[in-house]
Amino acid sequence: MNILHISCSPRGTVSESHRLALRIIEHLQRAHPRAVRIERALGRDAPPFIDGTHATALGAAQTSPSEALGEGTLAVSDMLIRELEQADAVVIGTPMHNFSVPATLKLWIDHIVRVRRSFDMGAQGKLGRLRNRPVLVAVSSGGAFSGERARQPDFLTPYLRAVLAVIGLRDVSFFTVEGTGGGADAVEQARARAERALQAHFDTV
Repeated sequence: MNILHISCSPRGTVSESHRLALRIIEHLQRAHPRAVRIERALGRDAPPFIDGTHATALGAAQTSPSEALGEGTLAVSDMLIRELEQADAVVIGTPMHNFSVPATLKLWIDHIVRVRRSFDMGAQGKLGRLRNRPVLVAVSSGGAFSGERARQPDFLTPYLRAVLAVIGLRDVSFFTVEGTGGGADAVEQARARAERALQAHFDTV
């Protein structure tokens, strides 16, 4: 099993989202002892913005010479999509920034969601070209955004479900550490809730 670990926090390994993502990976490796983790650390090394050649190719009705040759940032897109295609499971560790995904994760999404490469356009709309596989998302947030404790909007989870479904990834599960802005006790309680959710999830798979 190949596990693609997308790490998005600018705080790196000390972040709650990274910590929770590693706990998810531990569960996966327990079930698949030979599993290999490949980390794409977006928080440290974000993909470039899509350039003009790339944008022009996306707007074309058919494959352009630039797209076929992988010119400009299309080469980065090709690399990131191949990396995703080779994964049997994807673990995304991300903070919630301003109710949604951080800019680094959005850049990755802009590269992997690509017409004629990861999805096709047809009479029924967008049709994903990638094989479905588990996507497990570890989310950290300063405030609570789910359940009775919610005090802020959540545009992150519905967006990720929708955009990943476009390319064929529909098996998406979320695990959260919420309310980290409430101090050490709040963080410990949030971690405990996340552990229970992880245990319940992996007990059923």
